[in-house]
Amino acid sequence: MHRKGYMFTDRSHSDNGKMSAALGAISFISMCLVIYLSYRWKGAMSPKLGAVTFFALLISIAGETLGVMSRLEKDKFYLFPNIGLVLNSISLLIIICLFYLGIYDI
Repeated sequence: MHRKGYMFTDRSHSDNGKMSAALGAISFISMCLVIYLSYRWKGAMSPKLGAVTFFALLISIAGETLGVMSRLEKDKFYLFPNIGLVLNSISLLIIICLFYLGIYDI
């Protein structure tokens, strides 16, 4: 059933913004699982977790790019691009911290 009503704007959600939010969620959840599994295995990082971290890095970079591109679009809602930018930035920050800790072995 279609609800009748007035829409006073012709703005819509950007498809790139939705994709950025989805990629950000995937990357963030992947990094949370990597940290949890590494903690559960008493700090041991297996090559599988390293591969997941690498692919999360690639996904985060793609999500950041899509988020910035969708923020530059005119007459669009910016909810999903903002969510995508925040999640991808957090994921990138986690990955950078993990690489730093792995290199300097604190």
